[in-house]
Amino acid sequence: MRRRALLWYCLLGRSCCAVASPNPDLVDLLSQLAAALSEGNSSAFLKPFDRSMADFGKLERNIDAMTSQSDIGSSVALLEKQETAQEVQVTLDWFLELRSKEDIGPYQRRRERVVCRLVRTAKSWKIVSLEPVDFFRPLDQR
Repeated sequence: MRRRALLWYCLLGRSCCAVASPNPDLVDLLSQLAAALSEGNSSAFLKPFDRSMADFGKLERNIDAMTSQSDIGSSVALLEKQETAQEVQVTLDWFLELRSKEDIGPYQRRRERVVCRLVRTAKSWKIVSLEPVDFFRPLDQR
């Protein structure tokens, strides 16, 4: 699983550079999000999110269920960035590969544009908006 996370991390690093001059700390944050999912680490994935964000509870339930039920491959590419002094909105091309941890469970690939708004705090970026949250729903166990 670590090998897969490293592969996704490497893909992310290369694809994030496609947008002109992304902030290195923003690229690091996006890399960490993809790696956390690939490692099945829901708490690391959710750490940079503002707990008061709309639909945070739903996102938290989805991520907890997804990481407990599935082996995950995750990659993200930065497509667009709109930035002000204290805020940035990014459009991401996010790819998920979900494989059930059950022996004969389902497998699913997902790819979608995800829009994320981040606010600069004293130490880091805080994610204050993520859409669509349903992209991160758990794997259907049918």
